[in-house]
Amino acid sequence: MRRPKLLCALSTAVLLLFTALQSMAQVTFPENGIADPRHGHYAFTNATIVKDGTTTLTNATLVIRDGKITAIGAGLKVPAGALEVDCKGKYIYPSFIDLYADYGTSVPQRQGGFTPGQQAQLTNAAKGPYGWNQAIKTEVDAFKVFTVDDSKAKPLREAGFGTVLSHVKDGIARGTGTVVTLANDKENLVMVKERASAHFSFTKGTSTQSYPSSIMGSIALLRQSFLDAQWYKSKPVMEGVNISLAAWNDELSLPLIFEANDKWNDLRADRIGDEFGVQYILKAGGNEYQRVKEMKATNASFIVPLNYPQAQDVEDP
Repeated sequence: MRRPKLLCALSTAVLLLFTALQSMAQVTFPENGIADPRHGHYAFTNATIVKDGTTTLTNATLVIRDGKITAIGAGLKVPAGALEVDCKGKYIYPSFIDLYADYGTSVPQRQGGFTPGQQAQLTNAAKGPYGWNQAIKTEVDAFKVFTVDDSKAKPLREAGFGTVLSHVKDGIARGTGTVVTLANDKENLVMVKERASAHFSFTKGTSTQSYPSSIMGSIALLRQSFLDAQWYKSKPVMEGVNISLAAWNDELSLPLIFEANDKWNDLRADRIGDEFGVQYILKAGGNEYQRVKEMKATNASFIVPLNYPQAQDVEDP
């Protein structure tokens, strides 16, 4: 049975990869002590390496320098100066990537809110040249608020994850997500791509505005924001600076991920995308199998959660 060996190999490989990452020099940061200019250089030899779902290499070598894979293959010569690690009988796999996470970010607490008899809040309460609706947060960049949290990263590493796409889960338009590794290191060293995706939902999150108050309102706000952003491209003088609309336009070139969480919301989001010529990647809710033909017709890619409910106990007592 291979499972214990595979798990052991995975843990060993992940540990060594993170060790390699942590050995990289930080040339612009002051060193409290004697600086160590050495670079991490490792060669993992005699391993069975699974490159992808269709390619497996036996008796292969993987070379890492300064935290990056520089070579992989069978029959490779160990580079001069590299520390050789014999992985005979062990397996090396790519780590899992979580495409929908909020690791290293936090959602601000909702302040105030509507109470009976109170006048409705009609405009954005945030100070600055933002758009009029507080649920449109396209100016938010996850990489600017990201912080390493090893207490949350360690369980993910132990489950086989090495990288996540993280964003701030707040609002209808949520700004950009960032790709980071789960190494326990400085933020600048674990960040792989600052702006990697743009995120949307039908939920207004911490916004204290009275609108939108329904999914119909959320759909209307999304459609109006598309139209406003198209109009803003002409730099209308009377609008002035609107960093929310500017960010909306900038982010349309990124992969667009829509948190739908339901088969019907999948279709609603896809129709909005079709209207404005964009293709969302849909974060599924698990009931999409009930409308498989309709899901296929969207031509969308789906992020499907693997957090399945516990199976019912059907044993005869």
